[in-house]
Amino acid sequence: MKVLLYTEGEKTFSKSGLGKAIKHQMRALDSQGIEYTTDIKCKDYDIIHINFYGPKSVRMAKKAHKEGKKVVYHAHSTEEDFKNGFIFSKQIAPLFKKWLIKCYSLGDVIVTPTPYSKRLLEGYGIKKKIYAISNGIDLDLFKPNKELGKYFREKYGVKDDEKVIIGVGLYIRRKGIVDFVELAKRMPEYKFIWFGYSPLSAATKDVRKAVNTKLPNLQFPGYVEQKDIIGGMNGCDVYVFPTLEETEGIPIIEACACKANAIVRDIPIFEEWLEEGKTVYKAKDVDEFEEKIKKIINKELPALGDKAYQVAEERDIKKVGEQLRTVYEEVLSNSK
Repeated sequence: MKVLLYTEGEKTFSKSGLGKAIKHQMRALDSQGIEYTTDIKCKDYDIIHINFYGPKSVRMAKKAHKEGKKVVYHAHSTEEDFKNGFIFSKQIAPLFKKWLIKCYSLGDVIVTPTPYSKRLLEGYGIKKKIYAISNGIDLDLFKPNKELGKYFREKYGVKDDEKVIIGVGLYIRRKGIVDFVELAKRMPEYKFIWFGYSPLSAATKDVRKAVNTKLPNLQFPGYVEQKDIIGGMNGCDVYVFPTLEETEGIPIIEACACKANAIVRDIPIFEEWLEEGKTVYKAKDVDEFEEKIKKIINKELPALGDKAYQVAEERDIKKVGEQLRTVYEEVLSNSK
């Protein structure tokens, strides 16, 4: 069995969640000893595993079918997580949905990160078999690490007696960055640091205004090395994930792996696998985020790190590799 991992425009998305997901796929296949290539000129592959929805991906899927190869289409995106992104995304979301249906239907099977995104795709009327498999987490990298936590606080000027809240995501409205900045305004006694970057030229007006906000307690370091993210997860007092929509949300798994105190937005994607008061805390709006941040820092709410770690363990890259192997073997067996 040989797999062609294909991601159209991979360099463009290397710094996004999709970029992380692709790297995780490679590690997952390595963990299972599954032979794979990213060379699109390769002829001797058995399965093409496609990770994007562009026109080149469509051509690759059709070409693979003509050559008798099997197609696994990875559904990382939905209409729901697209429409609150960049400028004009809401207006074109219905057309985007139709295009996604066309793309994903080219798969012999479809893989998507969560049961939630699986239900969304089934609701689109897609008839292909859909597997829910996490994008995974590399527990050899993301883990409790006091030294990296100390490194983070020193690098970003956080004193021992100061409290710091971090967030991670692109500069898009869906990630909740506007609410993050509002929290920084409301709580000047704490430091707020948002990691991540995307061009502001494509962002909505409220996001541009938020990122350009000048506050003494607010930092936007932009895109940073993975070391800084791991350090931030370990060195922060609270990790906040105010996202409005996800198909999974790799950063919250990373936070769980580092045993961070985390607050996520109370939205459907997190209902089945993140438990309020057991693995994370949840908030519906800015008022609740503010309330729970203060309660965690003041130790009025217990730390949940040990239970949160179990969420990450269940999504270990090695387990993801086992699940992908099962999908690949089933797809190939159905062709015989």
